[in-house]
Amino acid sequence: MGRRAGMSEPFWKRKTLDEMTHEEWESLCDGCAKCCLLKLEDEDTGEIAYTRLHCRLLDAQICRCADYENRKKIVEDCVILTPQNVAEIKWMPKSCAYRLVLEGRDLPEWHHLVCGDRNRVHTTGNSIRGRRRPSSTRTPKTGSSTGKGTSLRACSRPRTLSRACKPESSPLSTKRLSALDECISKC
Repeated sequence: MGRRAGMSEPFWKRKTLDEMTHEEWESLCDGCAKCCLLKLEDEDTGEIAYTRLHCRLLDAQICRCADYENRKKIVEDCVILTPQNVAEIKWMPKSCAYRLVLEGRDLPEWHHLVCGDRNRVHTTGNSIRGRRRPSSTRTPKTGSSTGKGTSLRACSRPRTLSRACKPESSPLSTKRLSALDECISKC
């Protein structure tokens, strides 16, 4: 939707995240569901890698949470975004509208608030629709730097990938992540 001369700027250009109404805040979500992917963090480098697995509450066909209102009660470490915590969450996708607005950048042309089409995020390949699979309901563990096991079933927080889970001095390669996805999904 192009802007005409004399029209006011859209709310995401005029307001900070803190200034938005609840409705404006919720409308910023483009529905890509990338934040619902299981993520791994390399404990040595801090690198975040997205796996092909997603939260068990995510309906991947429509890229929506099956129980949005109760998600935190069902999936303990689901992260609920707020204007106060967006800046601290470094693993949000680069295309995330919350992140873009926080950084003073504009929304992409495929975002529904720009183009008027909620389906465009999917037709342009900017969502996870059809490309991911649910995480198992069982909870595999990986080591962390504290020596305690870390649950991999969470939809949002990255899980620490310890040295025991990766080849020494090897980055999180696509091949390695595929092997981890397979292992996790079979547990």
